Amino acid sequence: MTPTPIQSAPQSAVARQALALAGVFQAAAVVDELARTGQCDERAWNTLIHATLETNPESFAAIYGGHHNNLRLGIDTLSAVMDRQRNDPAVMRYGFSLVLLMQKLRKDDAMLASLGERLGRVQGQAQHFGETHENVIASLGQLYQDTLSTFRYRIVVQGDPSLLQSRMMPERVRAALLTGVRFALLWHQQGGRRWKLLLQRQSIKKSLNALDDR
Repeated sequence: MTPTPIQSAPQSAVARQALALAGVFQAAAVVDELARTGQCDERAWNTLIHATLETNPESFAAIYGGHHNNLRLGIDTLSAVMDRQRNDPAVMRYGFSLVLLMQKLRKDDAMLASLGERLGRVQGQAQHFGETHENVIASLGQLYQDTLSTFRYRIVVQGDPSLLQSRMMPERVRAALLTGVRFALLWHQQGGRRWKLLLQRQSIKKSLNALDDR
C-alpha cells in the first residue's frame, strides 16, 4: 500500500484515539467478513496490513496511509457501535476482545520483544514480495499463532466452517486479528483506556462524525 499523505492527522487526543479505535473495529469487521463470506473490503484489508508493517511511521497519519477514509469501514463500524446500532454481536465481541488481548500483551515484555523482532523479518518479506503477498500474510498469521494465540484468553472466530478451513483463510484471519491488536496498541499509546470508553462516548462519536467521507 502506497501512503498518500494528503490530509493532516487530527490534533486532539480524543480524535486520534477514535481513529485508532476505528482501526481496531475495522480489523473486527474484516475478520467477520472473512469468516462469513471468504471476502473482505480490499481497501480496508490493505490498510490493516500496511499499518501492521509500518512500525516506524513518519507521522500518525502514515500508519493508515495518509487519509482517514482508508479506515472508513472501521469508522462506520465504530460509529454504529457508539450509537448502539450494530446488530452483529460478533463484530462487537471481536473488537472489544482485541482490546483485552492488547492489554495482556502490554504486560508481557518478552512477547512484545519477540513480536517486534519477527515483524522486522516480515517487513523484509514485504519489501521483496509486496505487503499483501500471501507469503507475507502467512508470516503474519504464523506470528499471531505463535504469540498472541498462546494466551489463555483467546478470540474464537465464528463463521462458515468450510471457508475457515479453506486455503490461506486461517492465515488471513489471524493476520487480521494481529492488525487489530496493533491498532489497539496505538489506541492505548494515544491515551485510550477502557474506562474512558463510557465517559468519552459522546466525544468519540463527535470525532467520528467530523470525519466526513471525502
